[in-house]
Amino acid sequence: MQSTNLRDQHGVAALRQAAFSPSSSSPPFSTAKAAAKTWESEQLRRPILSCAGNPQHRLAVEHATLHGTSLQQRQTPAEEQRKDEAERNFGKACGPTCDLILRSSNMHLSRTILSSALAALYLSVTAIAQSDTPAEPYKLQTPPLDTDWTSRVGTSPWPDHPRPQLRRNKWLNLNGIWTYQAAGGAADVNHPPSGSTLDREVLIPSCIESAISGIQELDVTHMWFATKFQVPNNWGNQSVLLNFEAVDYEATVFINGQKAGFHRGGYFRFTVDATQYINQGEENTLLVFVHDPTDMDGYVIPIGKQTRTPSHIFYRACSGIWQTVWLESAPANHVTKLDLAADHNGNVTVTVHSSSSSSSEVQITVLDKDGNSIGEGIGGSDEEFTFKVSKPDVWSPSTPNLYNLTVKLGESDVVHSYTGFRTISTGIVEGIKRPLLNGEFIFMFGTLDQGYWPDGLHTPPTYEAMVYDLKVLKNLGMNMVRKHIKIEPDLFYRACDEIGLLVIQDMPSLTANSARLPNAEQQAEFERQLQLMIEEHKSYTSIVTWTIYNEGWGQLRNAPHPEDKLTEVVRGIDPTRLINANSGWYDHGFGDFSDNHHYANPQCGTPFYSLASSPYDHARIGFQGEFGGIGHNVSIEHLWNVQQAIDTINGTYEINESLEAYNYRARVLFREFREQVEMFACSGGVWTQTSDVEGEVNGLVTYDRRVLRPDLAQWQVDIKGLFDAANARKGAVNGTIPITDNGQIRFVQSSKTI
Repeated sequence: MQSTNLRDQHGVAALRQAAFSPSSSSPPFSTAKAAAKTWESEQLRRPILSCAGNPQHRLAVEHATLHGTSLQQRQTPAEEQRKDEAERNFGKACGPTCDLILRSSNMHLSRTILSSALAALYLSVTAIAQSDTPAEPYKLQTPPLDTDWTSRVGTSPWPDHPRPQLRRNKWLNLNGIWTYQAAGGAADVNHPPSGSTLDREVLIPSCIESAISGIQELDVTHMWFATKFQVPNNWGNQSVLLNFEAVDYEATVFINGQKAGFHRGGYFRFTVDATQYINQGEENTLLVFVHDPTDMDGYVIPIGKQTRTPSHIFYRACSGIWQTVWLESAPANHVTKLDLAADHNGNVTVTVHSSSSSSSEVQITVLDKDGNSIGEGIGGSDEEFTFKVSKPDVWSPSTPNLYNLTVKLGESDVVHSYTGFRTISTGIVEGIKRPLLNGEFIFMFGTLDQGYWPDGLHTPPTYEAMVYDLKVLKNLGMNMVRKHIKIEPDLFYRACDEIGLLVIQDMPSLTANSARLPNAEQQAEFERQLQLMIEEHKSYTSIVTWTIYNEGWGQLRNAPHPEDKLTEVVRGIDPTRLINANSGWYDHGFGDFSDNHHYANPQCGTPFYSLASSPYDHARIGFQGEFGGIGHNVSIEHLWNVQQAIDTINGTYEINESLEAYNYRARVLFREFREQVEMFACSGGVWTQTSDVEGEVNGLVTYDRRVLRPDLAQWQVDIKGLFDAANARKGAVNGTIPITDNGQIRFVQSSKTI
């Protein structure tokens, strides 16, 4: 595959924000405006006062304000002294043009002369503002806690193709060093900077609140990002598509000064057709205005656990371009989206969405590990069709077989993808409602996975770091991960497909504050983004369940219950997977799971339950959505060194003084959970959690991933005991994970060890 990566883009000539808005914090230019109203209406709303952060410009404004007062009233001696000092500083800062202002005001010239002088000042200050001052160079900041991958981030992060299920050969990675500048407010989007340089270099992708961004600024709600790019010559006259994998939260895109697109939603991909805006063979300027309203009054948005006031189970927010940005070359009529579902009987159901309003022939070829065709389907674009592959090797956690696909649209577009043959469903096994994988009971066990990193927050420092967490789960013997109210880069789901981990995918929740439940418009936006999550990820083999709500966060409590409608919406988009309408509390009987959260003792499919959860519903799958959560404090070198977080450590459900005590408590909980699998209707569970996060110290690994708490041998035995107990309930699939003699993980893809 041909790809190009823009590496080490230091010194990129990017853009500087110089927009005036009524909300500007600049000093007032009141008397100058009174002296030149005509000029003010044409000029003062242009880029002059937003440069007030520059001491020279502040002096200019201060002088004009002071001296304008002298035109109206007599000054006190103190005021005269202050005015004289301001005049001297003003003249030093601004030179001959400023002297003109001084002379004009001292001579009490007419409004017309003063107006002309101010216009000259405007041109002078604007020239200063638009000088090509180099941005502050990128520097990796010191995080409150680092990882072994922090120093490996470099300046060319995430080089792999970011969309593994729809790949073209010609693409250009725009990750690397961009420039950044905080904006003054929402109105700044109407005045995109041009001809200048933004303040600081920034690493893309990243959250600006993170150390790897090079910024590590908190509480910025509006910001600019800029870079330059050149389209490769061998792309010819094809369409140029600009892709953003995720920007939190609202993004307005400008190409060469022209507004090219807008997107809302912090976890989702969007594409801008850049063809009409770019200059072939020349350098092009890309500018992105981002607004992140997390925790702002009037906004109730899908944010998961993000907050600007972190506290224990709610963490530092992520703002900006936090996933990969890239270009690709495509013909005018091209594939825009690929919906794939392949079941364990060999049936492949596909819809190839295209950019054209007219239908074109589509040809799909399924390839084995040697590149030989084992099945082919022909249909029309933008319509569902089905074909069959004879006796494929099915996908499961213990045999994660995958097959490559080639998709041809008409005579113009060719894209590459992959799939795994598997079926997830429900059925009655020995009188109990069970989840079925490939027609047999599958016991699902894994962790609650937050996906946070001390150096990158939402953005893992590297692909290897992200996959490390998955390998920890696999090596302990788990077969599932619950991706908790966060959506990961697509490469995460490809890794789960390849490694063999079932994924329960949560929808990022609205705020957990029950006093800020959504209004009708906000609820509609939540539904729209829920649909986006499913549309973007429904072709990944490893995803087996969609979760709509977690513990009632953002969930309207009165009938008609929103999860009733949303369950049907999800089912309509993707009838091939299970639905957990509400993991935890406020369960009103919708979806496929009767889900219980109880940390002290599991209550999975049992006839006993706590008042916080509903009793087990025999018509649905008994499931322990969260339990465990036992903690173990560590020394400061492994803690998120922010006092606010350290102060909340004791909010962890249970703290153990030693690893020996921690592993003893884990064994007690595993024994109790295994007994419920043996005796009752328990079909799986989620252990809290993969890693520590900020003030939470209940992870299998610490936040820096340097301390593994579980006794590996003990946990492997205890987890295998869960699967053995499930197998004994008849019809169960062997859910244990293959481990080699030396204790290392064996990863299988298409019968090939990797």
